[in-house]
Amino acid sequence: MWGDAKRPKAVAYDTLVGQRTELHGDIRFSGGLHIDGTVKGNVVAEEGASSLLTLSEKGVIEGEVQVPNAVINGTVVGDVHVRDQLKLSGNARISGNVYYGLVEMALGAEVNGKLVHRPSDDTPLLALEREAVEEPAASNS
Repeated sequence: MWGDAKRPKAVAYDTLVGQRTELHGDIRFSGGLHIDGTVKGNVVAEEGASSLLTLSEKGVIEGEVQVPNAVINGTVVGDVHVRDQLKLSGNARISGNVYYGLVEMALGAEVNGKLVHRPSDDTPLLALEREAVEEPAASNS
């Protein structure tokens, strides 16, 4: 679906959360992060970096995700914010809203929440989220 020019560059994994690891607290990273275990906290990439989060089929995140690029094949309980490219593989399960620049969804992937396209300009992500949440409420008044 993505042309070769649009694919995220190959990233070496700087950080690995192993399958038998449960981490309580937020993770802030740059480069590549691969999660096979459980993270109970937010996962946030360093601002301005072209980082990549990979969540394996066995991986679980219970918290908010804010990254430029992600490949998700596990479970996320919380909102997912992906500035550039998001790939949801067949075993992806997300319970929360998904904010994305470009998304690819495989057959079988589940999102239990809103899918909100984020424009490719540099508008701050939080400003867009407030607009998306406030618009329905404002129309009811």
